[in-house]
Amino acid sequence: MKPVRAKKKLGQHFLTDLTIAQKIADTLLFDQYEKVLEIGPGMGVLTQFLVPKTKNLHLIEIDRESVNYLQNTYSEIEVKLIEGDFLKIDLKTLFGTDLFAIIGNFPYNISSQIVFKMLENRSQIPEFSGMFQKEVARRICDKGGSKAYGILSVLVQAFYDAEYLFTVPPSVFNPPPKVDSGVLRLTRKQDFELPCGEKLFFSVVKSAFQQRRKTLRNSLKGFNLSENLKANTIFGKRPEQLSVDAFIELTTAIEMDHKIE
Repeated sequence: MKPVRAKKKLGQHFLTDLTIAQKIADTLLFDQYEKVLEIGPGMGVLTQFLVPKTKNLHLIEIDRESVNYLQNTYSEIEVKLIEGDFLKIDLKTLFGTDLFAIIGNFPYNISSQIVFKMLENRSQIPEFSGMFQKEVARRICDKGGSKAYGILSVLVQAFYDAEYLFTVPPSVFNPPPKVDSGVLRLTRKQDFELPCGEKLFFSVVKSAFQQRRKTLRNSLKGFNLSENLKANTIFGKRPEQLSVDAFIELTTAIEMDHKIE
């Protein structure tokens, strides 16, 4: 069957190096789960190394041409192929309440949205690994104190341990992207419940980084903080100076402040 043509509007860059595909497949540890969901398999370069690892491999692919290619390559016994958009699909229709891992060579143009959807479904996803634009992968795994550290870094690391694993050059893709790619693994923490309100935590983190040049005293003005709380030295800092735990403590303090009022 003739190869699938990469489509720019879908952000497709097909990996051609089998050694790297094997390395990405090997990032899955299969701890606590048996089912795996691969996002955007394309022509199945990663899929071929996942098939021997699990009898519960689901593929979700939005591109009809790629779906046809995969249907001609893999049997229904080897993979469960879903034609559709990962961002729109209800994952419970695929997995019920079962645990599953996510893996993929993620399209650059929706990679952050994929991560946010993973966070929404984190109670079922103990592990997540795959390839991003290097800059995005570094940002997710950044531990703080740099320009790379931001909303994604904090929200992901509140619930997952993030590891940047290795860099992949543009030359091993067809067509080659303009930048390096990076492979990461996210392993859900044993305790992935927040001691503060989740909605407030997300709101505090987003507000802080949306005005990242300002101190927290200025960027969090909209939270109606008491003068007593604003006197805390943490409000003289900028968001990149706060660890994930510090953001959780800050949110807890704001929560308590609202209760006192």
